[in-house]
Amino acid sequence: MEASRGRIEREVGSWEGVTVHPHRFGGVEFRLGRRELGHLHGDRLADLPFKRTIRDMLVETGRAQPHHVLPDSGWVSRPIRGEEDVDEAIELFRLSYERARVAQSVRAAAAPGTDPTT
Repeated sequence: MEASRGRIEREVGSWEGVTVHPHRFGGVEFRLGRRELGHLHGDRLADLPFKRTIRDMLVETGRAQPHHVLPDSGWVSRPIRGEEDVDEAIELFRLSYERARVAQSVRAAAAPGTDPTT
């Protein structure tokens, strides 16, 4: 299953502007600028932050579970047990990434001449 973690790291880490860092609670964290897109706990669990409304939709549709430590927050957890879970985790990271890119564009438009990644 370590190959699953590697596959997620290679895919998410290849997206424009994404950086990969050690996570403060172990595992690996993905960021766009200073914004965390989510993180992996080894090869078994992905945690991702979303607005509460998006989190509720992801949980309701079965794409994610409430966060394993902060179940009442906007964070979700996605257990990784097999290849289907790897694909879904990558899709969730992509959703987080696309939302972060939109936020960057909005900030850049609101403050021309500033670095939108900060």
